[in-house]
Amino acid sequence: MTVSDFERVTRDLDTWDEWCAAWSSVASEHEALGRQALATGRHLSAGQHLAQAALYFHFAKFVFVTDLDQARRAHLRAVACLDDALPHLSPPGRRIEIDFEGGVLAGILRLPFGPGPHPAVLMLSGLDSAKEEHRVVERLFLERGLATFAVDGPGQGECSLPIRGDWSLPGKALLDALAASSGVDRSRIGVWGVSLGGYYAPRVAAALGERVAACVALAGPYDFGDCWSGLPLLTRETFRVRAGASNEEEARRIAYTLTMEGIAPSITAPLLVVFGRKDRLIPWRQAERLAATAGGDSELLMLEEGNHGCANLAPWHRPYTADWLAQRLRSKGIS
Repeated sequence: MTVSDFERVTRDLDTWDEWCAAWSSVASEHEALGRQALATGRHLSAGQHLAQAALYFHFAKFVFVTDLDQARRAHLRAVACLDDALPHLSPPGRRIEIDFEGGVLAGILRLPFGPGPHPAVLMLSGLDSAKEEHRVVERLFLERGLATFAVDGPGQGECSLPIRGDWSLPGKALLDALAASSGVDRSRIGVWGVSLGGYYAPRVAAALGERVAACVALAGPYDFGDCWSGLPLLTRETFRVRAGASNEEEARRIAYTLTMEGIAPSITAPLLVVFGRKDRLIPWRQAERLAATAGGDSELLMLEEGNHGCANLAPWHRPYTADWLAQRLRSKGIS
C-alpha cells in the first residue's frame, strides 16, 4: 500500500459504511493499469499492478460485515486480480485448490529462483485476512531461498467453512498439498502465522509434530476467549460472521475453543513468538504464556512499542523472522 493511496481513500470518508466502496474505487484504478499493461505485453508491470489491486480489494472487504453482498463483490475481484497476476510475478505463483470437508482450501505457491527442492513456509492469515495480502512478507522468504504457500483456511477468504479452534485437519490437508508440490522439500517445511494465524500456526505445529520443522507465531492469542471482552465490537462481529454463529454469545463460546491450553506442550518444533507490548487486541501476556508452555525450544521477541502484528515496527521483526526461519529450515537435511 502507498501512503498517497491510503490518504486518497480515507480523507473523504465520513462513515464506516463508505469504506468498502472507497477502497474498491482505488483498487479499480490499479486493476485498469494492470489490464492495460497485459494488453500491451508489459507483463511484469501487469503482475505488479494486478497484485496491488488484489490487495486493495482485500482491504475493501476486510472486517466489512455490515454489507456482506458488497464485501463479497470486492472479495471476488481480489481473487480474480491475484489469479491474473500470478504468472507475471517475480518469481511467479501457482494456484492450488484442496477439497476439504465440502469446501475448498485455496493457496498460492511461489518457488524461489534456483534449483530445488526448496524449504517452504506455510503462511496462515488472521481473522478475516486472506492470501491476497502477503506479497511483502512472501518476498522476504523468497529472497532467502524459501518457497511460500499463502492459504485461505476455514473462515478466511475463499473458504466457506467456519472458523474452528482445532486446526489439525486443515493443517494436515494444507501441509500434505505443500509437501506433494514439485520443487518443495517436504522435510523442511515451516509454519508462519499472523494475528489469529498466530494461533493457528502453533496449533498446526502441535498437531503435526516432526512434519513441522519450525514455527513462527506473530501476534496470536494463547486463549482467544480470554481476550473476548477486550475486543472491539467490529472485531467480535466479524468473528461471529466468520464463525457462523447466530449471536454474540454463541460467538463467545466458539472463541473459547481457540486455546493452546493443554496443546502447547505438544509443540516440539523450534518456536518464535513475536509480539508488541502495546497490542490493543491481544494482551501481551498471552505471548508469554505460549512461549513458556511450548514443549520445545522457544524464543519470545517482545517489541516494547509494537502494536497488533507489530505493523508499526516491521523492520524490527520481519527480516529477523525471515532469517530465523531460513536458518532453521536450512539446517534440516534434504529428503
